[in-house]
Amino acid sequence: MQYKAETVEEYIAQLPEDRIEPIKKLRQTILDNIPDGFNEQINYGMPGYVVPFETYPDGYHCDPKLPLPFMNFASQKNFIALYHSGIYSDPKLMDWFTSEYPKYVKTKLDMGKSCVRFKKMDQIPYQLIGELVSKITPEDWISMYESVIKK
Repeated sequence: MQYKAETVEEYIAQLPEDRIEPIKKLRQTILDNIPDGFNEQINYGMPGYVVPFETYPDGYHCDPKLPLPFMNFASQKNFIALYHSGIYSDPKLMDWFTSEYPKYVKTKLDMGKSCVRFKKMDQIPYQLIGELVSKITPEDWISMYESVIKK
C-alpha cells in the first residue's frame, strides 16, 4: 500500500490501528541497532534507511539524484514487510538469517529476494531483526553495492 508522507511520523499516522504499534516497535528496533552513518527518510513511499550523499556522493545508480538505499519497511495490505538489501547481496547473511529465523518464529519464513513478510503482527522477531540490522555498516554496504554495480 502506498501512503503519502514526507516523514516517518506522517507515514505511521496514516496506518490502520492494528499496524501502528508493530511498525513503531519495528522502527525503534532498527533505530536502536542500525550502525551510525545511515539516514532515516521516506524512500519509495515508505520509511527507509540510506547512505547519505555526504558518505556516498555517487548516489543510487538507477537514479543518481537519490541516496544509496539500504533498507525499508512498509505496511502492505496483508503483511508488514522488511526490505533488507544486505540479505539479497550477501549469501552468508542470508544463510545466517534463514537458519536463525526458526529459533524466533514457529511459522514458516515468508521471504522474497530481499523482502521478509510478517503476516502475524504478534510474531515479528524484533530481536532477530535488531541483530540483522546491526551486521552491515554503511561502509560494508557501499563495498557490497560497488562489487555488484561496478563489475
